[in-house]
Amino acid sequence: MNGRPKTESKADPRRTAPLGQAAPNQATQTHVTQEELAQIGEGEVAYLKLMMSEDIRRAFPQAPELAPGLKLFALLSADGTPILLADSKAAALANAWEHELETVSLH
Repeated sequence: MNGRPKTESKADPRRTAPLGQAAPNQATQTHVTQEELAQIGEGEVAYLKLMMSEDIRRAFPQAPELAPGLKLFALLSADGTPILLADSKAAALANAWEHELETVSLH
């Protein structure tokens, strides 16, 4: 013994909660369906994606036949619907800006 009174360890009350309840300051998990996720940012967010011309037909079925090996920029809505296909990043961003869309790059 070191002469100090024995102290009992107590759990931090800010980090504990009754079973089945989330403790304060802890993240809770919420289930979001794919449909709900696709609607987040609809009409407000657009995704900018660098694509090769060989992959364009999958995203843009109506696109004309393109020479292979071209780098193009696709602007996609929040749910993945194609909006625009451009040969420069600046042109795709300008279109998003014109339509007041916040852009996010996809890699």
